[in-house]
Amino acid sequence: IPEDLLSMCATVIVSQQYNSASEPNVSLTISSRHFSLNACLAPVCSVHHMAVTTVEGIGSTDTQLHPVQERISKAHGSQCGFCTPGIVMSMYALVRNNLEPTIADIEDTLQGNLCRCTGYRPILEGYRTFTRVSLADDFNCNSFTNSPLLKALTQLFESLTFKPLVPTQEPDFPPELLLFDELPQKTLLFKGERVTWIQPYSLDKLLSLKARYPEARLVVGNTEVGIEMKFKNQVYPVILAPAHIPELRFSRHTDTGILFGAACTLTYMERVLRRTVAELPAWRTEVFKAVLEQLRWFAGQQIRNVAAVGGNIMTASPISDLNPVFMASCCSVTLASTALYIPFFFLKGEYFSAFKQAQRREDDIAIVNCGMRVAFKEGSDIVEELSLSYGGMAATTISAEKTSQQLAGKKWNEKLLHEALPLLVADLPLSPSAPGGMVQFRRTLTLSFFFKFYLTVLQKLAKDLKNNVVTLSLHYYPPISLLNIPINSEVPPGQDPADVVGRPLAHLSAAKQATGEAVYCDDMPHFEKELYLTLVTSAKAHARIISVDTDEALKMAGVVCFISSKDIPGSNQIKIIKSDETVFADREVTCVGHIIGAVVADTQHHAQMAAKAIKVTYEELKPIITIQARALITKLQNSQFGTSHNAHHAMLLTILTVLWFGIGEIHVGGQEHFYLETHCTVAVPKGEDGEMELFVSTQAPSNTQLLVAEALGVPSNRIVCRVKRLGGGFGGKESRSTLLALAVAVAAYKTKCPVRCMLNRDEDMLVTGGRHPFLGHYKVGFKDNGTIAALDVTCYCNAGNTFDLSPSVLERSLFHLDNSYMIPNFRGIGYLCKTNLASNTAFRGFGAPQGMIIAECWMNDIIMKCGLPAEQVRHLNLYQEGDTTHFNQRLDELSIGKCWEECLRNSHYHSRRKAVDEFNRQHRWKKRGLAIIPTKFGVSFGASFLNQAGALVLIYTDGSVLVTHGGTEMGQGLHTKMVQVASRVLGIPVCKIHISETSTNTVPNTSPTAASVSSDLNGMAIYNACQTLLERLKPFKEANPHGTWENWVNAAYMNTVSLSAVGFHRTPDLNYNWETNSGQAYNYFSYGVATSEVEIDCLTGDHKNLRTDIVMDVGTSLNPALDIGQVEGAFVQGLGLFTIEELRYSPDGVLYTRGPGTYKIPGFGDIPAELNVSLLRDSVNSKAIYSSKVTTFCISLLCPEGYCI
Repeated sequence: IPEDLLSMCATVIVSQQYNSASEPNVSLTISSRHFSLNACLAPVCSVHHMAVTTVEGIGSTDTQLHPVQERISKAHGSQCGFCTPGIVMSMYALVRNNLEPTIADIEDTLQGNLCRCTGYRPILEGYRTFTRVSLADDFNCNSFTNSPLLKALTQLFESLTFKPLVPTQEPDFPPELLLFDELPQKTLLFKGERVTWIQPYSLDKLLSLKARYPEARLVVGNTEVGIEMKFKNQVYPVILAPAHIPELRFSRHTDTGILFGAACTLTYMERVLRRTVAELPAWRTEVFKAVLEQLRWFAGQQIRNVAAVGGNIMTASPISDLNPVFMASCCSVTLASTALYIPFFFLKGEYFSAFKQAQRREDDIAIVNCGMRVAFKEGSDIVEELSLSYGGMAATTISAEKTSQQLAGKKWNEKLLHEALPLLVADLPLSPSAPGGMVQFRRTLTLSFFFKFYLTVLQKLAKDLKNNVVTLSLHYYPPISLLNIPINSEVPPGQDPADVVGRPLAHLSAAKQATGEAVYCDDMPHFEKELYLTLVTSAKAHARIISVDTDEALKMAGVVCFISSKDIPGSNQIKIIKSDETVFADREVTCVGHIIGAVVADTQHHAQMAAKAIKVTYEELKPIITIQARALITKLQNSQFGTSHNAHHAMLLTILTVLWFGIGEIHVGGQEHFYLETHCTVAVPKGEDGEMELFVSTQAPSNTQLLVAEALGVPSNRIVCRVKRLGGGFGGKESRSTLLALAVAVAAYKTKCPVRCMLNRDEDMLVTGGRHPFLGHYKVGFKDNGTIAALDVTCYCNAGNTFDLSPSVLERSLFHLDNSYMIPNFRGIGYLCKTNLASNTAFRGFGAPQGMIIAECWMNDIIMKCGLPAEQVRHLNLYQEGDTTHFNQRLDELSIGKCWEECLRNSHYHSRRKAVDEFNRQHRWKKRGLAIIPTKFGVSFGASFLNQAGALVLIYTDGSVLVTHGGTEMGQGLHTKMVQVASRVLGIPVCKIHISETSTNTVPNTSPTAASVSSDLNGMAIYNACQTLLERLKPFKEANPHGTWENWVNAAYMNTVSLSAVGFHRTPDLNYNWETNSGQAYNYFSYGVATSEVEIDCLTGDHKNLRTDIVMDVGTSLNPALDIGQVEGAFVQGLGLFTIEELRYSPDGVLYTRGPGTYKIPGFGDIPAELNVSLLRDSVNSKAIYSSKVTTFCISLLCPEGYCI
């Protein structure tokens, strides 16, 4: 499987599935079975004669939610909601087949689903209520029912109110489809514009069709061809679909093994093998167990449900999960009947193992995998036969034949091991330029896998031959049985039950997101005469444009026009901080993905095909890709700065040389936002006065409005930008969303028609940039007890091809180079580096994580050189109340010390430290690490003018209230918190308050929803507006103290009192001056501490986070459920940054990792087995709405994985 598809396209199909009978013979039974698959890979003709159910078909907010929908929404498992329908349908398929699933069943089912927001914990926690396992069972505690942990958990959602599963209320299989098998079988033919789909009814018919169409592709699950056609623009004129041919859909037990038809799905094969393993002696099923182990990590459940075993063999992928197992175990393929035979092992003394290493534990392609089989002479440890097959080491699966031959006849001992390793090195060469890279790692894995096989067999031989051999401790990670038990701040005693502030109110859109009713930008109904746009982007990193040939494209069906810089009526310049970017490239391109123009056509398909036909001629120029090959385009003005205790540079150097000191550097790689909803814009020209309405997936509607107005040459009051909700943002839609919005707006202006565009995932990753890579050089001076004395740091930031927001990102990173540590003498310098990559941009933390990572790197050097416990040195250097930062801001209401102590206590750090040390003494090839990391994050925009917000509150005569503010909802629950604020101020229930959208014609000049400040700014603006309205209603409340809200509102209306009010708020006293290093840079700081325990396999690098404990100071939480969700989501995003997410470029600046097949974000199986998040109790904040604090974006640093390892 070359790509793993995203979760939001999952659907459920109820199909009549062929299943083998319980007896091991050819008899077949037919039964209905429910299974999930990826809708984006399922052509409608492939589901002929099947019952298809989508998320809309199982429940709705108008009728009732299905229990699967209810539990994910009420358990806070839906944030942005874009992935929620897919997760719902995967779970729905499971409970339709199994009313009482286990935790392991749930994990396996959700393997193929991805979520970028939640951190997965609330999803699993909501769905674990379907299992029979109780929390008390998990904790082995009879009195757990009365424990404070359970009390804290039940504060987040009431599981006792969940609707039960009632199988009798589920839709029945359509009776008309039951007649399918009684009808005469015939070949089905579906003919489209480009493709003919033929579904034969028999093997003979299939063979005759293949003879007639020799180039036709055979498709069962469409998991390979579907990706090539949908995402790689491949065209196959004829497709043969043998999925329903009985001769290819069977399994048969024989005396020597099991025979599977080539069209049997992997899920079906898994069920058969699992049943057989349970029935036969262990020594006879070595191969079956190896196949099952590989299937566990093979893609996701949706893929396995439709992918056929024959297709997996015939694709001959170099990283096939199964082919090395099949080859090493001497499986055979019968081409005449297209069946796979998997043999038993009859004799004792035969052993088989399979191994796989991938970036992500689940649903990921292998870096290297293998199948290994050894047979010994009876009653001895002498090798009679050896088979070693590897994937990922050649263009197809390869066998280490010479190694196998030369080891035959030798004893299975250490001497054999020493002989085997150099033989394998020679047998499995790999060119330094091999596709996929990681050449040295891959070659190392081949040896490590053999070593693991050697140890495994040695252990089994010791048991079978009764020898005294040191046994091997093989550790398999169990399902996630202990999930998050969050300890959150409780509402104050005596708080009115009707007051929802501080209570875990579910996300107001969660139910709509779980039912598929939530409307995202591309869900909007199509307008009359609507056109579709596809971008034409540069294939070169740096080049002059010689010509753009559009002739062929303009002749293609449905094409309306090609637009470029010549079609812009206003300005082609884009100014975020500096005017160094254009709407369309003009004469020169400066990165791969630079937008040259766009094709506008009547359909998405026609636009995409025409865009491929555009021919661009370049004169190539030398590109600069990395920081190391940097070209400095700016040096921050007065970037040398320090605290009030800072020494002159010469004195700083003296301090660094007379004390203990460390010198080092660290490179921090980039990161892709991977919001599940890619960039999308719909532009609708109004036909008069240059007016245009834009529906955009953006965090910055006002900025989009301004730039579109400039491009079209009209005033901003002619442009309205609307945002209903975003399917995730994380900073990636703050400024880069304007690239697409501008192109679509220009197209709509030129054609006078509505125009729509939603980027594909690979387009989005290519064009929009991500987190800034950083290079940090440092010198740190310290005392022998670990106390920091001085620090000198120089940072280099890879800005990409334009400024964008990079200066502000670099500034914030410089402000956070201290992390949470007091540094008496400090100097920090930052440089922006212009490179020929897509411009990097805002990302969760906005430069702070990079600065903090550099800080933890030099802190780690101090710890290593002092030889003292890490937690001791870190604690020794923590800021204290009243300390001053290196940018001369005094720290008041400091809570980092309280967070530290509570984290140590909650995590049982010191006792676990001893346990980790003991584990490491007893294990040679597996090691554990334990680390504790603090964080401090400054809250406010770096540009002081952005720290403002407006709100509009309207009260209608029926008592309902409409609130509009400047923030956008992208899953963080901002609208929910704002409704809670308005509810408290006005003293009315949440059900009377509604937020519809964010739009520039209701609240103007809004700041982007970014920098973690939106609830502070917009909350105070709403508070201000509501207070104005309360003052106006005060006389009517006093005149009728026993009246209702509706009475007072109607009285005010009848007395001609305005029932609308504008609110405004600005953050005071933000006046930092870079020249004097004085003034206040931030309104306040948020603090947090995390500890993680990680286990690593020293042979392969595979690792697992066993437990993480986080304590976060969010002040008096406005909504603890939403805040905990943000903490967990940011933590898992940080886990991805530090462990598996990696952007890879060619030397010519081409992004290799485009799409989920090559760029891996954490999945369900990557989260800690135990994840505990606590919100610090009794924390106050005098500078924000209701003493709350924002849930800071730099929680991504609270992932101590790297420091554990």
